[in-house]
Amino acid sequence: MNWLDDSIYVLTLIGSAAIIIITVFVVVKYIKQIKTDKSTGELLPTTWDGIGEYKNKMPIGWSLSFIGTMVWAIWYMVYGYPLNAFSQIGMYNEEVALHNERFEAKWANPDDEILISMGEGIFLVQCAPCHGVTADGIGGKSTDLTLWGTEAAIAKVIVEGSKGLNYPMGEMPAELLDEASAKAVAAYMVENIVKGGKTKYPELLATGEALWVTCTACHGEDAKGMDGMSPDLTVYNRAEFVVDVLNRGKKGAIGNMPSFDDGRLSDIQKLAVGKYAVTLNQ
Repeated sequence: MNWLDDSIYVLTLIGSAAIIIITVFVVVKYIKQIKTDKSTGELLPTTWDGIGEYKNKMPIGWSLSFIGTMVWAIWYMVYGYPLNAFSQIGMYNEEVALHNERFEAKWANPDDEILISMGEGIFLVQCAPCHGVTADGIGGKSTDLTLWGTEAAIAKVIVEGSKGLNYPMGEMPAELLDEASAKAVAAYMVENIVKGGKTKYPELLATGEALWVTCTACHGEDAKGMDGMSPDLTVYNRAEFVVDVLNRGKKGAIGNMPSFDDGRLSDIQKLAVGKYAVTLNQ
């Protein structure tokens, strides 16, 4: 490739040459002035250790250089930098896109064992700084993923509420039910709503069913979240629920968990994190 065909290099060379020429001109000019010019003019009343300052106007050369630099910078950022030309950033983006394409092709149909192993690695890099290496939430500072998905976690959420998932229906307030009622609703959910669940308290099922109406107002009769208006409770203990949280992000006690729907994790990687998260409470 002819380097003159690369506009980035051409612009860089032009800028470098201009800087060298202007620098030489300014240096020569002021060296001559130092030898011949004498200081004249009105002094400012303020002095520093007997050294005064003249009320001279800003040199035209410096003014023009400053304005020219600003104009150049604006032009270069808005128009001069050719976004479609070669650049290290563009090359990096191309390499990332190629890597992601190969990654997706390689892991197009992974089994659960591979997904869990992949998810563990991603978790340790992306999630452990806030949730802890053991996923216990670092003493309540973030969600305890060893409890998440369990019957006890459902009761806890009913009592304490749920915030920061940005569902159209809004945040789930705290204290909708007392602890005993929340425990009964959790039993009913585990047995009848959450896929593959089995409650530890079958004696509470009748009470929980009667109280379930409290939840249907937002989650719907089928508990699927009314077409995305609120969380789908039928997959609460599944990887799909984790993927939804990753896509949405979450506001937590120690800061905001970012949305991973920005490309930093692929769909396969998010599913892998979800599969791994499910194993944490088993």
